Parts: sequence; C-alpha cells; structure tokens
Amino acid sequence: MTETRFARLRAIQANAYAQAPAIRTLFDAAGLHPDQLSDAAALARLPVFKKEAMIERQRLAPPYGGFLAAPATDIERIFVSPGPINEPQFRGEIDGLGFGAAFAAAGIGGGDVVLNTWSYHLVPAGLLLDEGLRSTGASVIPAGTGGSEMQAKLIRDLGVTCICAATAYFVTLAETLEQAGHELPRDWGVTSALLGGEFGDWMGKRRRLEVRYGLRTFSVYATADFGLIGFERDTQEGYEIHPDRIVQICDPVSGNPLPVGEPGEIVVTTLRPGWPLIRFGTGDVAIARALYADGSVAHISMLQGRVGQSVKAREIFIYPRQLEELAIAIPGIQRAQASITREGHRDCVTLRLALQDGIDSSSVTEPAQAKFRELSRLKADHVEIAGSTELNAEAPLVRDLRQ
Repeated sequence: MTETRFARLRAIQANAYAQAPAIRTLFDAAGLHPDQLSDAAALARLPVFKKEAMIERQRLAPPYGGFLAAPATDIERIFVSPGPINEPQFRGEIDGLGFGAAFAAAGIGGGDVVLNTWSYHLVPAGLLLDEGLRSTGASVIPAGTGGSEMQAKLIRDLGVTCICAATAYFVTLAETLEQAGHELPRDWGVTSALLGGEFGDWMGKRRRLEVRYGLRTFSVYATADFGLIGFERDTQEGYEIHPDRIVQICDPVSGNPLPVGEPGEIVVTTLRPGWPLIRFGTGDVAIARALYADGSVAHISMLQGRVGQSVKAREIFIYPRQLEELAIAIPGIQRAQASITREGHRDCVTLRLALQDGIDSSSVTEPAQAKFRELSRLKADHVEIAGSTELNAEAPLVRDLRQ
C-alpha cells in the first residue's frame, strides 16, 4: 500500500505542479520536484503550510489561493468555512470525503436511521456526513443545527438509531427527552452516536454517556480542508489514518517529523487530485501511535490540544485576524478579544472591547456583535467593555479560558 500511495502522490502532485501556482511555489522554494516524493522523509523536505497562510493566500489570490488543480467546471459545491476559507468539492466524490469508511467501521448501514445535527449551511460538516451515511445504506434525517425540542421529538417519532452531534448537543437532546417525561434508555432506540470531540477527560465522559444512555459512542478526526483524516476502529483508542491521507506528527516550530510517542502538530497531505493540499498544518496536536514502513503515521492518539493562536468554540475555530478585522471595521473600537469559557455543557463566547477615548459603548455593542457573527459564524453570548490596559497589544487576541 505504501508504494502505491506514494506513486499516487507523485502523479497527483506532478499534475498540481503544472496547474496550481501555489503548489509550484512550494516545491520550487524547497528545491524539490514531485517526482522525488518517494517516501515520508522526502515529503518532509517541503515546509509545513499553515492554515492561517491559506486564509492570506485566498485573500491575495481569490478564490482558491492558487491551489486548485482541476477545471472550475469540475467543482460541484463550494464550502466557505470560517476564516474565511473557500473549499471546493468535486463531482464524483460520493462518500463524504472518507466519512463513508468511518461509518462503515462503526457498523452503520442499511436499517439505521441517523439524526444528523451538523450544519448544512456553507460549512462542509453536515453534507459530508450526510454523503458518508448514505453511502453505507443508512437513512438520514438532515436536521442541521438548533431546535432541540423538535429534534428530540424526531428521535422517538422516526425511530432514530444513531445520532451525529457535538457531545454537548447530544446531552441536550437526551436531557430534553428526559425533561419531557421519557426514561432513557428505555424510551428510545438509539444504539450509537458519533460525537464531536472535546479536550480533557473526553473518553471518560463518553464512557459515562454510554453507560447512562445504553449506547456505543464513536468519533472521527476530520477537518473542513480534508474531510475525514482518521477514524476509530473497534475498541482501540485514537484514530486510524484514512488511506487517502498521509499524516506526519511534526515539531510545530521546525516542521520536522517527530518520533512515536512525542506530541506534535498533525500535518496532512491528501491524495485528492483537485484540491492537492500537501504538508498542511492543521494546528491540532496529537501523538503518533504507529508508523507505516515509509515513516508516515498509521495511527494517532486522541487530540491533545491546539498550536498557534486559534481556539475552538462550539466546533468552530476563531482566528486572531477576525478580531483584528472587527476592530478595523467598527469606528471607535481600539482592540477586540474573544474569551471562551465553559458553562455546563456549552462553550460561552465573551467579546471584550477596548474603546477609543470618548466613545459611548452603546454605539458599538450591537455592531460589534453583528460583525463578530459575520466573521466567525458564532454568536457572542456577552459583550464587555474593557480598559485598554486589560487588552494589551502584546496579549493574544483570542484567549481560551476553558479549564
């Protein structure tokens, strides 16, 4: 499989070198040619390309930053993820960019009725899960986000057997049913749940949910840039890497691959011809558990956290640049900061603003909330006015205050 994967990689990148200016630039700067990609060591000669750099590339060379390696007429959908980052999906990609393999590994298939609560609006999550589920023969309820009372009712009315949701939202659905007088797990047919990841004692939390609600949980590692990267198999903790992804765990500063057992940034190269991202730094931190013979990673741990300055709230990353753009866009705001705290099962976002002298806070609060939602797709729960010394210019623009 290793030789076949790197043969595919060479062909894909040779095509990209000819069609995608950004890919050519990466190879030329490293003094490398796609024909030289014989193994993971050769691949590591390319620098890590950071997610934040993609935002800047697409701003300077819209809409795809020079990474598109297929005719525009081959694009079936265009997703727009927070950043913003434009991500094409191509005709003929029918398994949700690998999600079908994850659901099949979890035993989902014909006869399952799945409530999919991930967003179907602009971002890829809802539609990719939907495609992956349908590729297994499962029936899908495209619920999307919000409306917990209605969705809780659907679980019983439509005989749902599997729920796809953020962990906190899964708990909300279960508690909504219990508050309506239903006894769980007696009063539902849910036997499995694909849950979105959390840091801390997430595996312990999953085990408690499994016991409490009489089901089996599973998870995946996926990003908007690639679709599925890794998935759980059987009872082994962590993620088996999808065969169409080449993963390295790298030092976040040097970009050099790290040995098994040492935490580092997850760096991904895809075997996807039209969107041929190579040595792409996800910003996520994990540990390599096992390697292929070529040095690429076969299995990773659960996520350990994030590198860089971006933080996640309600499954969406917030970037410092978004706070910079907010402060620039609204007259009277000197600096802006987003603080993420945990309140019960929910991420709480507080927008903190330092104002210029003489500015009335009532004139900026609502515009700031609206601009933040436009930039990040997240609604701020609170807006606070802070002194300029509290939002020091050298301090991170986004602070993750979760314990």
